[in-house]
Amino acid sequence: CKGMEKRRRLATATAGMAGWYTNTRTIYAIGRNYVAHAHELNNPVPAEPFWFIKPASSIIPSGAVHKCFPGRGESHHEVELGVIIGVPASRVSPEQAMEHVAGYCLALDMTDRVGQDKVKKEGKPWTQVKGWDTSCPVSEMVPASRVPDPNNLTLWLKVNAEEKPRMEGSTGLMIFNVPQLIAAVSRVHSLQVGDMILTGTPEGVAAVYPGDVITAGIKELDLELTTTVASWE
Repeated sequence: CKGMEKRRRLATATAGMAGWYTNTRTIYAIGRNYVAHAHELNNPVPAEPFWFIKPASSIIPSGAVHKCFPGRGESHHEVELGVIIGVPASRVSPEQAMEHVAGYCLALDMTDRVGQDKVKKEGKPWTQVKGWDTSCPVSEMVPASRVPDPNNLTLWLKVNAEEKPRMEGSTGLMIFNVPQLIAAVSRVHSLQVGDMILTGTPEGVAAVYPGDVITAGIKELDLELTTTVASWE
């Protein structure tokens, strides 16, 4: 039956939790999904989900080196919950959406803010300033069965072992929740096994520089990732 086949696919998708991203084809990154983050960058709050694409080549595992955009001396950190697809999804409803989730990860949507501000003013796409190589550090995947409510998780981020997180926010503050995001993206794109939806960042985004060490986590899942910032030169 279809239900058994979906469960079989999910079990296969979660079998390699540490290297799950080897199956990723596309990363769909939701923009401005927290009111406070939209306000901190002087952007309007969206009335419906919108997103941009980061290529799979932007992914690096926790512990690997993140390199600033070529020619830049800084990157901006954004900490996000990643939703990993375990069953192909096309035009699914919010009520059906969670049946297609294999698990969750923590991800950093590293951003060339200088470049982004420039292309925004010029009305150009964000791909290069959001999706260059090493711009998406990710953690291992936590199976969906271990996450009863993805809309009630605390994301945090520190730089250089700061005592207090410079970013901390609950996924309960997302404007559009996980089922709504899956439904919106799958209405336009066919989601494949291993694809990831980045659900947006809370407020507190800021610059990091070569030599800085970023540590981020999800409190309720005891999940962390780290990356050291470097330059290409």
